[in-house]
Amino acid sequence: MFTGIVERVVRITRLEPEGGRVLLEIEAGEDIAAEVRIGDSIAISGCCLTVVAIRGGALAFQAVQETLRCTSLGSRKAGDLLNIERAMRADGRLDGHIVQGHVDGTGTVRSVTPDGEDRLVRIDCPEALARQIVPKGSVAVEGVSLTVVAPDAGGFSVALIPHTLAVTTLGGLAPRTQVNLELDVLGKYVLRYLETIGAARPAS
Repeated sequence: MFTGIVERVVRITRLEPEGGRVLLEIEAGEDIAAEVRIGDSIAISGCCLTVVAIRGGALAFQAVQETLRCTSLGSRKAGDLLNIERAMRADGRLDGHIVQGHVDGTGTVRSVTPDGEDRLVRIDCPEALARQIVPKGSVAVEGVSLTVVAPDAGGFSVALIPHTLAVTTLGGLAPRTQVNLELDVLGKYVLRYLETIGAARPAS
């Protein structure tokens, strides 16, 4: 489980086919790598992956074809930047919101509009995802916990403050960028329950 509070922006150092999977290696830094063990779960731009190898400050993961197909990781290349977050500690503060690292789908940045020192980012996404997003609710974009602004049937907007722009990859968002989306898990359970009792239209 994660919180959507990014620990660090890292660079992909290696992407190699490995059977039916892809080996993804990042340079996390020796300070983080020293505290990581094989088998640990780490959110890579919002996608929960398992550490399979540690080499100095580098961490390696295996991404299966389903992960590559359903997340923005399928379009990544060596040198690209990613957000990382280690799993939440049980004795830590729950900043952000509850994030599972299970990407629900991808969205596409439609526009990035300066608003003083902030930026308002409009993200288009499938209606099946958009209908689960509520005003002032939580959404994880590339693993970053954000508050929803002005959702509609075609997507939603988020406001990015200078701190978020500086310490995550979201500062580099541009139109047509593909981003990972994870919706609020509490909302998913509510929608599932309402669908079960026939009080909500099933997501298409």
